[in-house]
This record gives sequence, C-alpha cells and structure tokens, in this order.
Amino acid sequence: MSAQLPADPPDADVLPVAEGPAFSPLYQQIKALLVRSLQDGEWKPAEAIPSETDLAQRYKVSQGTVRKAIDELAAENLVVRRQGKGTFVATHAEENIQYRFLRLTPDDGPSTGMARRFLDCRRMRAPAEVAKALALKPGDSAVLVRRTLSRDDHPVVLDEIWLPAGPFKGLSAERLSQYAGPMYGLFETEFGVRMIRAEEKIRAVAADAATAELLEVPVGTPLLSVERLAHTYGDRPVELRRGLYNTAAHFYRNELN
Repeated sequence: MSAQLPADPPDADVLPVAEGPAFSPLYQQIKALLVRSLQDGEWKPAEAIPSETDLAQRYKVSQGTVRKAIDELAAENLVVRRQGKGTFVATHAEENIQYRFLRLTPDDGPSTGMARRFLDCRRMRAPAEVAKALALKPGDSAVLVRRTLSRDDHPVVLDEIWLPAGPFKGLSAERLSQYAGPMYGLFETEFGVRMIRAEEKIRAVAADAATAELLEVPVGTPLLSVERLAHTYGDRPVELRRGLYNTAAHFYRNELN
C-alpha cells in the first residue's frame, strides 16, 4: 500500500475552510471588515483610518494582507492614500472625487463645475418603477428633486433625481440651494449617505416641449439620456437619476481600463 503524500500547506493569506463556496481569500475578509467599519461610521469621511500596522494587530493578520485589502478599497475610491500622511476615508468634497460621476466634458476645455438651479424638491409616493429600482416597498415615499446644470449661463443638463424618503428626511430645495459643495457631499455630510458605486444606461432621445423649454433648445433637439442608479455600502440602491444632456458643446467622457 503506497504512502499518502502530506497535504500542501495552506496559503498564508487565506483561511482554510471546510466547504468550497465559503472560501474567501483572507485579504477580502479583512476588506469586508473595513467596509463594515466604514458603513458603521467608525471612521468618518475625510478622517484617517488606523495605520496598516495597527490594523494588522487589530485583525491578527500580516501587514501585507491589510495592505492588499486597502489597495482594493483605494481602487474603489472608498479610501484615499496620501503620501507621508496615511490613508483617509474618501469624501465627495474632494476635488478629484466630487465630479467622478459627472462625465460631461466641454469641447473647449477641461471639465468645470456647473451652476445649479433647483426646480422642485418634494416628497411623494414612489412610482412603481422607481420603487423597484430603489428596492422600496409598494406605497413607500420617495423624494423627487429636479434641477438644471448650466455652464456660462446656458443650461446643459436637466436632472430628475429620486431618493428613498427615509434616509433623506428634511431634504428641501432651500437646503439644496444653500449647500455650496456638490450634492453628493451634502448627502454624505448631512444625511450620512455616501454614493460609492453607480451603473448607467445611455441612449439618444429627442427633446420634448417641456424639456426643450428648460434646456433652451428647439423641440426635437437630440439629447443624451443618462439613467444612473447609485449605490451605497452593502450595494444598497439610494439614488435613481435620470439626466437629459445637451451635448452640442459637450461630450460624454469615460475611461476604460
């Protein structure tokens, strides 16, 4: 009877598990714990998180495992590394992050902030398709925000934004107008909701009469329709945004890696 070879030693960065479906690399388990701490508010936006050494001691793992977990969080824009200072919770108030979901770029120069005009902000029963997108129950309330974005006094974007009413209690047009930073910065700092991921659907449409009036274009003008569903921690949908873009002097820019 032949002797049995000893089993290969487990990888230093994974936990041995009894069943295949439960297997998860150790750095991903550490990443999940870090995301939970971010979700629970242990470290606030713009605050430094503990050092890799401290986190390694906290979770009883190697510093390399922690570094790999943080690398993924940084790639997903959940944290920001600053040379010589440490790692900080990302915030939509930062210039390089605040416009990362707005991909509209002017033909004649770099992308800049746009002037906002809020047309409406009201609480109402969520339409069926909105409730489904935001994982709400039938009859649940939602907040509808309508606004235009302008560049050089010319309206470029008409946004219809739907938010679940629960997390955004007290949101009003006045509050939106008074906030100087980006809308996502307001959601983050005053309502504790951070947008971390979004998916979009894009198609070409023609401006109807109401849209044409608000965007100051002729009826039938070609527009870019962008429907965005944004998620917070736990992959929970928290915003459905339907934007109509006048691309006569702008283009939609994306980077593919």
